[in-house]
Amino acid sequence: MRRAAALLCALLWCAVLFAACEKSPSSAASTESGGTRNETQPQAEAQLQPPAEGAMIATLTTSLGDISFVLYPDAAPMAVENFTGLAAQGYYNGLPFHRVVADYLIQTGDATGTGTGGSTIWGGTPYPVELSDSLHHFTGAVAMACVQDEGNRSQFYIVAVPQDSVTKKAAQALTEAGVRQSVADGYTAVGGAPELDNLDTVFGQVYAGMDVVDAIAASKEAVTVESVTVGTYAAPPVQGDWEEVPTRGRRPLDFRQRGAAPLESYPGRGI
Repeated sequence: MRRAAALLCALLWCAVLFAACEKSPSSAASTESGGTRNETQPQAEAQLQPPAEGAMIATLTTSLGDISFVLYPDAAPMAVENFTGLAAQGYYNGLPFHRVVADYLIQTGDATGTGTGGSTIWGGTPYPVELSDSLHHFTGAVAMACVQDEGNRSQFYIVAVPQDSVTKKAAQALTEAGVRQSVADGYTAVGGAPELDNLDTVFGQVYAGMDVVDAIAASKEAVTVESVTVGTYAAPPVQGDWEEVPTRGRRPLDFRQRGAAPLESYPGRGI
């Protein structure tokens, strides 16, 4: 188990560094895969920050516990609309994590349980990949599982890569390849799968329940989604600095305000 203090220091260091970054011009461009790209670059990597008050969130209740993540409708509007629409229909209830790769990802969203199925709120018609330089495959990222030459439907995965998966040497290679320094620093701080960037739509980021993600990734038994609840994030009423919440996981990415009750006590306000 990695020390929570080490990750906290890394995240705080990233936050200070990211605060100095300037926002680049916003533009949109098509990609070779037929998706759309939003080139807006925020001053700080949004995925590495505590949830904002009123942010859209979802809680995935599984047979091993809850996983809560922030949704990004501005960067991935179709992915978020489809996910929340299917969740409202109860589509995900009872579905298995049909693809589990230890130290890499956990995937669900296929009613057939085979990895070949899927649906959308548009009568099953797939929708294009949405790429954004403001969202990346950091550990805890929630992304659509794109079917090659078809697009996105209902299948999605959560990145479960260890914190030390991206070395400083690898991060340097990323910057030399054109990746922004703050993104490369984020990968060295929390880990992730940069090889998936520019391929799949990232539409969320886990802020509570990474221990459950780790447990699913390590499980030898079948794990299912029991329900999905969509709401808005309500910040804990206690003022103070942000700190990591110790969990069972190897690299917790959970946040709460110092001195506040666990996030589970503030499940958010339902839409």
